[in-house]
Amino acid sequence: MQHYTAEDITKMANDENVEFICLMFTDINGIIKNVEVPVSQLDKVLANKITFDGSSIDGFTRIEESDMLLHPDLSTWLIFPWGEEHGKVARLICDIYETDGVTPFAGDPRVNLKRIVKKMQKMGYTNFNIGPEPEFFLFNTDEHGKPTLHLNDDGSYFDFSPADLGVNVRKDIVLGLEKMGFEVEASHHEVAPGQQEIDFKYEDAVSAADSIETFKLVVKTIARKHGLYATFMPKPVQGINGSGMHINMSLFKGDDNIFDTTDDMLSDTAKKFMSGLLKHARALTAVNNPTVNSYKRLVPGFEAPTYVAWSSKNRSPLIRVPAATGKSKRIEMRSVDPTTNPYLAIACILDAGLDGIQSNYDLMPEVKDNIYEMSEEKRREEGIIDLPSTLHNALKALRKDEYVQQSLGKDLTNSLFAAKNAEWARYQQTVSQWERDTYMTQY
Repeated sequence: MQHYTAEDITKMANDENVEFICLMFTDINGIIKNVEVPVSQLDKVLANKITFDGSSIDGFTRIEESDMLLHPDLSTWLIFPWGEEHGKVARLICDIYETDGVTPFAGDPRVNLKRIVKKMQKMGYTNFNIGPEPEFFLFNTDEHGKPTLHLNDDGSYFDFSPADLGVNVRKDIVLGLEKMGFEVEASHHEVAPGQQEIDFKYEDAVSAADSIETFKLVVKTIARKHGLYATFMPKPVQGINGSGMHINMSLFKGDDNIFDTTDDMLSDTAKKFMSGLLKHARALTAVNNPTVNSYKRLVPGFEAPTYVAWSSKNRSPLIRVPAATGKSKRIEMRSVDPTTNPYLAIACILDAGLDGIQSNYDLMPEVKDNIYEMSEEKRREEGIIDLPSTLHNALKALRKDEYVQQSLGKDLTNSLFAAKNAEWARYQQTVSQWERDTYMTQY
């Protein structure tokens, strides 16, 4: 994380001939929103004087209390590596404030994440580090630039050119990210045709959520320059693996990784943290997998978890403990997909883990066998329960879990239920081609 002053930003804007500034924030669905201002308004931006109409943003506020203030986080200043034909464009990620200028807006996902981070710090921890593994698909586009259903290649896991036609796009994405300050650790073709993954170094909770949102923007922008369409939709194509966003996490006190120990696979604190994740797993699914399509990925046979369990060996459970030590010791939550709002997901994951520490839950035994090959009776004996199979079921699990609702806060909880219940209602009313093919002639 950079630490810039207002004077630093003014100087960089002048030195780099910046013409426009994007003031970015996200709605309840994790969709990036933006107020763009000319650089002549920079002093007003830095004085937290830019307003916008919050009633137009999903999950924000009612019409009668619509005006909101944008408070830019100066550490998020960066210049986009494109668009110089109309002058360079910089961005600042903003927190949303009430019009009094001093009250953070409780319905802002980023503000809420900061609230949970402060709770963590009051418990004596300094950092919750997050290493995301976002996956996406590349599709060819038609003559109008709209995505087709044709994937850009037939490559597979770790394929090399010529089978991997996405390699040049990934290279340009990596170069663009590095120009923006990302530390990219790896990029490769994923299991499914047209599927890509780019991993960047872990960061603190808020910075990681900022980076995930920025990453999605960069991927889509650079793919478009190659005549391709990038989508983070979890399951755009039937019969192949979907796209996830595994979340690697570790808890620190100063320079010490609290999850690490020399005596066991995980420290006692890490085990308690993980017990909280498992305790609240079903409710967390509504946040981590927030779309109807998310649940087309969470099915057996495509390397996505469907059961609430943990393991250090196999990859069928919800949580895996990778083989690592020291500062790299971590827990990996494998259900999360890239349609999640990262501010909401990281806040709820962190708070669920803190509940495990505070409540001293017992950790279920490690599952070393392949859960997909277990009988239902065997799973029941092992205490293994299913993740929700639909968005509707996930919302019901969230409704029953008051703790995760508190992790979101009242405003965000109400907004999430309103948005997702409406989404499920629209889906229920939709008649699919599968239904026509199956029932039209049969009945």
